[in-house]
Amino acid sequence: MTQWWQKAVGYQIYPKSFLDSNGDGIGDIAGIDQKVDYLKQLGVGFVWLSPFYPSPDVDNGYDISDYQDVDPNYGDLPGLLKLFDRLHAVDIKVIIDLVVNHTSDQHHWFKEARSSRTNPYHDWYIWKPGKDGQAPNNWQSIFKGPAWTYNPATDEYYMHTFASAQPDLNWENPAVRAAIHKMIRWWLDKGIDGFRIDAIGHIKKLQTFADVKNSDEAYTNVDGLFDYLKELRDIFHEYPIMTVGEAGEVTPTEALPWVNYQTGFMNMIFTGDHINFWEADGESSLTVPKLAQAFTTWQEQLAGRGWNALFVENHDLPRAVNVYGDPGKYRARSAKAIALMYFLLQGTPYIYQGQELGMTNYPWESVDEMDDVAAKQEYAYRLHQGQDAKTALQAVSDHSRDNARTPMQWTPTGGFTTGTPWLPVNTNTPQVNAATEMADPNSVWHFYQQLIAIRAAHPALVTGRYVPEVIDDDQVFAYRRVNGDEEFLVVVNLSGHAAPVPAAVADFDGRVMLQTTTAGQPNELPTFGGVLYERKRVHIQ
Repeated sequence: MTQWWQKAVGYQIYPKSFLDSNGDGIGDIAGIDQKVDYLKQLGVGFVWLSPFYPSPDVDNGYDISDYQDVDPNYGDLPGLLKLFDRLHAVDIKVIIDLVVNHTSDQHHWFKEARSSRTNPYHDWYIWKPGKDGQAPNNWQSIFKGPAWTYNPATDEYYMHTFASAQPDLNWENPAVRAAIHKMIRWWLDKGIDGFRIDAIGHIKKLQTFADVKNSDEAYTNVDGLFDYLKELRDIFHEYPIMTVGEAGEVTPTEALPWVNYQTGFMNMIFTGDHINFWEADGESSLTVPKLAQAFTTWQEQLAGRGWNALFVENHDLPRAVNVYGDPGKYRARSAKAIALMYFLLQGTPYIYQGQELGMTNYPWESVDEMDDVAAKQEYAYRLHQGQDAKTALQAVSDHSRDNARTPMQWTPTGGFTTGTPWLPVNTNTPQVNAATEMADPNSVWHFYQQLIAIRAAHPALVTGRYVPEVIDDDQVFAYRRVNGDEEFLVVVNLSGHAAPVPAAVADFDGRVMLQTTTAGQPNELPTFGGVLYERKRVHIQ
């Protein structure tokens, strides 16, 4: 039986940047409420709300100081519950971020923990004595620099996978796990439809606390992790919900225990093989064959056994048009080509806010314009390593998480706030905005709306087999989806030049259902040209 989360399309909302209802420059819950009809018109089946919890905002809400409330900047808990009801009333489900690898250093658990070695909360976090006046070992934070910060009150160091303001919880402690489990049930009893589980592959740490060659050995998919995931799975299975884990380090061959239909810890995971996350020099090394092969490997490894989460953007990534397309002349067409490329693979497609408009990276002129703690730390690290300021700025600009976090572009004049936005609004807003897109039947927005509707109408595009057709071409990626008498072919030119139609798909005699452009010559795919074909299969008795 096909589950609701297999049929649906997800839409990620980053509340701080979606819509500001009160003019303080910060998006809020009331702003989301104002756009429920927009989401329904687009056709999405569920929204994923990024963190709205109370937070000092060192890492834009992923440093949580209270798991069971709403940050006053966004509204209040009654307002959030009303939003859930409003979404449910139009058949849109809601999943929320579950951030349990770490808390904020302002969470009352950590305030207690750092006060004394004898405090009952002390062992809720990870503490080690220093070594010769330095950190306990050579572990490095994902955000650059040591993964340890000194705490004078206890003369110890606490461990943090991310920023020093995000101390890691000690999952070895049963009391920590019990508190987390209780909080999870509390939210599920409020009527949410699932969780996106943040940084879940990091919750188990290497218990020897020895030096490592690569810090991933210390805190990424460490042996024993599955014991904790099984406990979470047992809770999740009590409710009719969906779960998607952030597990970018999991490989296709390792994925089945995570997402197996019968025994998996969660329904799907976000993986990283098709993205250039933290690319060393800010330059893409992703070729079309690498991209096609990455998608194909995941499709084939999970075929019939587990489910994929399909995405090209989120709050941590640069805009897809800048990574895979052309943010200039071919912005709209390449945005459509990217959509067609990933949306009809087997799995649940996710759209990140603004992706449906073809939004692009921001033209940063200074690191001071950024808010992203990771980008700022990397910029400082590059300068410390001797890189000149211009090169360092370009590198962090290309993949700063703030590229995805600039305010949603609603109207030609912005439409996000009547005040001063917390991050600058992109300078191309007069050309790229929801009002303009929705008024143009050939826009990126309408292309996404059509994709969603087509996928919903055809079971082959949900549960049908994935059949790779062209995965080794320097320009073109092509695949089929097949189910019973339904068959579809996706052919996409992901390059900045026209490409001949590959021989493998040249004779496919289907009707055109959707295309990124009507330009081009016979037997040729124009620049960022893409086509979806449909045909009925004939069964000979």
